[in-house]
Amino acid sequence: MLVASEAWKTAYPSAAIGLLAMRGVSNPQDHEGLQQQKRHLEAELRDHYAGYDRAALKELPILNAYAEYYRQFKKTYHVQLQLESVVFQGKPLPTAGALVEAMFMAELRDHVLTAGHDLEAVEPPVRIEVARGEEQYVRLNGRGQTLKAGDMYLADSQGILSSILYGPDRRTQIRPETGQVLFTTYAPPGIGSHAVHHHLETIRDNVWIVAPEATVVSLAVYVARQV
Repeated sequence: MLVASEAWKTAYPSAAIGLLAMRGVSNPQDHEGLQQQKRHLEAELRDHYAGYDRAALKELPILNAYAEYYRQFKKTYHVQLQLESVVFQGKPLPTAGALVEAMFMAELRDHVLTAGHDLEAVEPPVRIEVARGEEQYVRLNGRGQTLKAGDMYLADSQGILSSILYGPDRRTQIRPETGQVLFTTYAPPGIGSHAVHHHLETIRDNVWIVAPEATVVSLAVYVARQV
């Protein structure tokens, strides 16, 4: 499902991209089983990271790898900020449609960055590229965005699907009626394919809470280069 550019392989050796495509999913605004799992996850995170502070979280291997990536762009990894809000500030996980929540819950558990798309809106092939700094797309919030040079991004034949720094596009966003879904995971160097594969399985299991009859079309991890 993925075409990897030589620019990506050269710029980010040992980086990985994960793709999880599922059919027969559903996307209710609220689902009792998923809400119960969210409350359990919140308690689990607060218990697991009791005694940590921001500096200690940042030293966790996966969060540290993302921090290194974001630092080159003078930005902070937003998943760590979200984790801090749950663990340190006692805030609940935000409420969204079930498919987005399934993804977000897995991000907080595994710390791995993911974007979600309506699979039926994606026009293959999907490509992983490195931005030159002139590419543009419309973000999920409806605003136009020019990519920063050096940022990883995914695109299909119609345009950009997401970038690490700016997130998913509006064109292929998950909708209430979404019945086929694509989750894409970015892993900069230092994370590894095993963590990505485990993360995709976590998302799959969360989706199955809502749609137990959903089928996996593809669950795959692509590594730039083994170094």
